[in-house]
Amino acid sequence: MNRQGEKWELQLKGSGKTPYSRNGDGRAVLRSSVREFLCSEAMHYLRIPTSRAASLVVSDDAVWRDQFYNGNAVKERGAVVLRVAKSWFRIGSLEILAHYGELDLLRMLLDFIIQEHFPSVDVKEPNRYLDFFSTVVSETAQLIALWMSVGFAHGVCNTDNFSLLSITIDYGPFGFMEAYNPDFVPNTSDDERRYKIGNQANIGMFNLNKLLQALNPLLDPRQKQLAAQILEGYPILYNTRFRELFKAKLGLLGKSKGDDDLIAFLLHLMEKTEADFTMTFRQLSEITQSQLQELSIPQQFWALKMISKHKLFPAWVSQYLLRLKSNMNDSDSERRKRMTNVNPRYVLKNWMAESAVRKAERNDFSEVHLLQQVLRRPFQKHSAAETAGYSSPTPSWAKDLRVSCSS
Repeated sequence: MNRQGEKWELQLKGSGKTPYSRNGDGRAVLRSSVREFLCSEAMHYLRIPTSRAASLVVSDDAVWRDQFYNGNAVKERGAVVLRVAKSWFRIGSLEILAHYGELDLLRMLLDFIIQEHFPSVDVKEPNRYLDFFSTVVSETAQLIALWMSVGFAHGVCNTDNFSLLSITIDYGPFGFMEAYNPDFVPNTSDDERRYKIGNQANIGMFNLNKLLQALNPLLDPRQKQLAAQILEGYPILYNTRFRELFKAKLGLLGKSKGDDDLIAFLLHLMEKTEADFTMTFRQLSEITQSQLQELSIPQQFWALKMISKHKLFPAWVSQYLLRLKSNMNDSDSERRKRMTNVNPRYVLKNWMAESAVRKAERNDFSEVHLLQQVLRRPFQKHSAAETAGYSSPTPSWAKDLRVSCSS
C-alpha cells in the first residue's frame, strides 16, 4: 500500500525457481533486465498504461542463455528486476481455468478481479461479466492504439502477455519502430511475423475472442449473444481511438471527412521513404507552416527531408496545410505547442538500449542512468541526449541489430 492508499502487487523477475518455473531456472540476464527496467518506465512517461520498474539489482551469478535459439548458449550476468503493477492477472489466467473446467474457481477469481480492479462494475449485478468484458474490450482497443501512436511493438502478444487491466506487461523482445514499416517485427524468433506492429490490433481481437471463450461457460444464451456483439464493436473502438491519436499527432482540431486519408497518405510516404517514425512526427511539431509551405526543410529536420524526396510530398503538404486552416481559433505557435506535447522527441530505440546494455555488462551504468533521466521527460529537449545522438538517425553499427526474446 502506498501513501495514496493505492494497492500495488510486487513481483521479482529473475530471483530463481518458483513452483511455476517448469524446466526453467527462474533467472534473468542483465541484458533483458536493463531493457525491461528502462522501457516500462519510458512507457509510463509516454502516458501509456504499464507495469513499473522499482529497482534493478545486478548479480555476479552466471546465467546461461541461448540468446538467438541457434544452439549457442553463452554465459551472461544475472539480474533481478522488482516490477510493480496494480495486478498481474492476464487473459491466460482465466483461459487456463476454463480449459480445465474449473468453473467455480473461474467464477471466484473473476469476482475477485472485478471487486479489486473494476470499480465501475457491480460485483452483485447478474450482468457483471458482460460489463467486465465490455470494459476490457474498450481498454484493450485504447492500449493498442496508444502503442501504435508511439510506434511500439510488444513482440509477443499472446494471451499470457495481455493484462486484464489493459496495461503493458512482460517486456521481452519489444521494439520502438525506427524506419516506418507496418511489417516491423522486433522479435527474432517470430518467423511468421504474427506479432508484427501492423497486426497488433488484429491480435488484440484474437486475444479478446479467447477471453470471451473463457467467459462463455459462465454466461446464459442472451449474455453470450450480447458479449459477441461487444466483441464485434472492437474494430470501431480501435479505429476511432487510432484516428483521435494520430489527428492529435498532426495538430488537427475538429472533424473532417478527409482526416483518415490525410493520415494514411503520410504513413504511405513514410513507408516508401523509410522515414523515421518518431522524428517525422516530432519534426512536424517543430517546423513552421511557412517553412512547409515553401517546402524549405531545414537540415536539422532530417526525417522530414527524407520524406520530402518523394514526388508526392508537395501534394501531401498542400492537403495538410489546407486542413490546418480549418482549425478553429488556432495559430501556428499553438499548433506546434500542442504537437510537441504529444509527439515525443525520445523513445527507447533498440540501439539506445543495446548501447546501455553493453556498457552495463562492463559495470558501467552511466548510460542506463542517462536514459532514465531522458526518458522521464520524452517530450522535452535534453542537451546530454542530443550529444548522445538520441534524436539523430540510427548509427551505422546498429542498422542490423537483432532482439531476442530470451530473458
